[in-house]
Amino acid sequence: MTEPLPLSLADIEAARARLAGVATRTPLLPATDLGASLGARVFVKAECLQRTGSFKFRGAYNRVSMIADADRVRGVVACSSGNHAQGVAAAAALYGVPATIVMPRDAPATKIARTRRLGADLVLYDRETDDREAIANAIAARNGATFIHPYDDPGVMAGQGTVGLEVIDDLAALGLVPDIVLVPASGGGLTAGVSVAIHSAAPQAAIATCEPAGFDDHARSLAAGTRQKNPAVTGSVCDALMAQTPGRITFAVNSRHLSGGHALGDDEALAAVAYAARELKIVVEPGGAVGLAALLCGRVDAAGKTVVIVASGGNIDDHVLAQALQD
Repeated sequence: MTEPLPLSLADIEAARARLAGVATRTPLLPATDLGASLGARVFVKAECLQRTGSFKFRGAYNRVSMIADADRVRGVVACSSGNHAQGVAAAAALYGVPATIVMPRDAPATKIARTRRLGADLVLYDRETDDREAIANAIAARNGATFIHPYDDPGVMAGQGTVGLEVIDDLAALGLVPDIVLVPASGGGLTAGVSVAIHSAAPQAAIATCEPAGFDDHARSLAAGTRQKNPAVTGSVCDALMAQTPGRITFAVNSRHLSGGHALGDDEALAAVAYAARELKIVVEPGGAVGLAALLCGRVDAAGKTVVIVASGGNIDDHVLAQALQD
């Protein structure tokens, strides 16, 4: 007998109700020229335009909303390379509770600055030598705060799944359903939430992860049938996508819903950043652009299909954007 998944459509619908009027309903942009060149219908879900600049606000706010009032006043703790950090900091600020965020010292300057600007206390760590979850859990235990995992939490996953509900609704208004959905993946919370939402209405859709080369733990885990670990802890321009291994909870969902994965090099990700700026008129960070990169690089057979790319975030340092535009 197949075990029930830890995430349901009802969970995602409940998250949508909590997020109503708080999260931005981001546009599903038609990439008309790209679609014409591929003989496909291509759409970009612009989560780079979400509150705090990435989809992470959805899961963070939903999870903070679920904490009992008596516990929430003691604050929240999170660990993140920057996007979940900002999402949790913003959600905590909206509830008027303290937030402590454990972030790597080499996180993009814009992500560190924006997290501080949202009122969070920061604890910086070394990616190669420190255990960020151990640091965060110790802080939570000391302060009585609630630890909000960046991806391996059903409440976080449900919030991210609202991206998929909006995609289904917007395509339905055009008389379409998705055939292919390309989603950037780090720990797998976004892919898990989106896949449950998409497959509730379009069970035939092929949903694939997009990851940096060398950090393609989802693609390898899906192929192996068990969670695989990346050998490196740093070394990609896609700073948001360097989780070491798929989450235990997220992989339980993703292994039942995903068709596979694509690995993209730094140059390919940066080329997609440039394409998004020049052709789509949106700013997307490298980690948020890997789905677009997979399509631009010919990794996906899109002809005759309706393809949705999730542009998951736009928190990019100025010099990285300049580098992408100069190449």
